[in-house]
Amino acid sequence: MGGHYLHVDWHAAQSAKHPGAPCGDATDCRRGLDGAMFACVDGIGSGMRARIAAQMCLARLLELMRQEMSLRQAAASVAASMQKLRDPQKPFAAFSVGRVRPDGMATVLAYEAPPPLFVGRREASVLPGRPIESPGALVHEYLVQLDAGDGLMLMSDGITQAGIGGTWPDGWQAHRAAQFVAHCLNQNVAPRQLPEKLLLQARQFNDRGGDDCTAALAYCRRGVILNLLTGPPADRARDAEAVRRWLDAPGLKVVCGGTTAEIVARHLGVRLKIEPHPSSLIAPPRYELPQIDLVTEGAVTLNQVYNLIDEDPTELREDSGVSELVSLLNAADRINIYLGRAENAAARDISFRQQGILTRRRLIPLLAERLRAAGKMVVVEHV
Repeated sequence: MGGHYLHVDWHAAQSAKHPGAPCGDATDCRRGLDGAMFACVDGIGSGMRARIAAQMCLARLLELMRQEMSLRQAAASVAASMQKLRDPQKPFAAFSVGRVRPDGMATVLAYEAPPPLFVGRREASVLPGRPIESPGALVHEYLVQLDAGDGLMLMSDGITQAGIGGTWPDGWQAHRAAQFVAHCLNQNVAPRQLPEKLLLQARQFNDRGGDDCTAALAYCRRGVILNLLTGPPADRARDAEAVRRWLDAPGLKVVCGGTTAEIVARHLGVRLKIEPHPSSLIAPPRYELPQIDLVTEGAVTLNQVYNLIDEDPTELREDSGVSELVSLLNAADRINIYLGRAENAAARDISFRQQGILTRRRLIPLLAERLRAAGKMVVVEHV
């Protein structure tokens, strides 16, 4: 779990060909241990039929990669299928699909789609690509090394073909789109606003109706890492090893659990102190350990955090371990959870079940699911 975390933010903007109709494009971004994978898909035609075609193609691309098929294999497989569906009555879709690995190495594969744009801090350019061998379909590959502050812009052809036959006889084209993005960057437009700016500019050229338009930016930045240790290891002989690995991981350090905090205190050779004057009447009091960002009680705190993680953070007005942990989780991009497998004798008490307090073993997967739904990268390791 070492090394800094290069987080990929996904910002997308879409508009339909006809006002009020569904957009025939689809986008998505998923994060895993091997990096962020994302796609921009353009369904044939417009309206609901195109939307369904795009969603079907997108789902297949991401599912193939989730099943550990390589990016190239997934793109080749879907492109070959799409090649057989080149018919307005069939669910054909063009696509760009990419991955940014944890070290910043990025690959985009495009089938019947515009080339991606490299987006730097002050410049933007069309990435040079090359055709790759793909049975039954022509796929182009684009490679680039990204760092924090860099990004990749994917587009549907509604952007690059904007103004075709009118303002731009050959369409706006990718190189002009890149020039516009560079202009925005030099006007200090924030990265998250670039897709919307690009889309609005393209729509201005569509005096003849245009097409569905999508622009999506995969933007890299240094991510915030939070390391949460909760529950003692199953084997007491491994206490020191588990604490050492957790301490050595880069990022914020959080302990949830009184027994777990005592183990950490022994490892550090310090005394565990309890919060002297807690202000909350609901949340358990915090503990204090030098060098540790937050130390809380375990099961009750985690259950309250789970109940509040989706709530408006401005509503959490009290100062407590629960509100502080919710804030830290919301601020984090990658959350490493070190989950101890030792049995908690207190959790067997009937009063826990009477109050609806879930054990760590049951709660952590549910909390991880909610955090992932919020776009977090969550890694759970049992110790």
